[in-house]
Amino acid sequence: MKTTKKELSYFRLKLENYLSEHFSEMLGDKPFITARADEALTTYCDAVAQGFSHPEAETMASEVLYQGLHFSKYDTLVSVLENEFEKELPSPLPERLTPMLLKNKAVQSVFDKYELTDDFGASPEYEKLYTELTGTIVLIIEVNGLPTVNSENMT
Repeated sequence: MKTTKKELSYFRLKLENYLSEHFSEMLGDKPFITARADEALTTYCDAVAQGFSHPEAETMASEVLYQGLHFSKYDTLVSVLENEFEKELPSPLPERLTPMLLKNKAVQSVFDKYELTDDFGASPEYEKLYTELTGTIVLIIEVNGLPTVNSENMT
């Protein structure tokens, strides 16, 4: 029984760590985390029982663990802020502002227009999302009169 708890903890910790870096808004979803960690553990155990090596079983379990979690709104916003607002919002501001922007209704409505699948980042629609997010962030800064570094350089 202790081995199962240890392995379950491993997958739970692995998922929680990944979520904290890419999907912080999901960290509070304990039922999802528990279900996904359990599913990964089952996949791992089944793979080992079927004769796969531990590294192969780990790879299979990781596929289950991260299914649907390859495209990150957080990472996309950080990328927009770092690339498009580098002078106005120097590091570490993008990482600090992103959680607030994820909660913003205008930003949420932009994301809601798109079907965000695991491979969305490689789709032609990604560029549209990126451009729309950039414009939305400019509007948020202007409408709210938010202070930026060198704000006179904004276009």
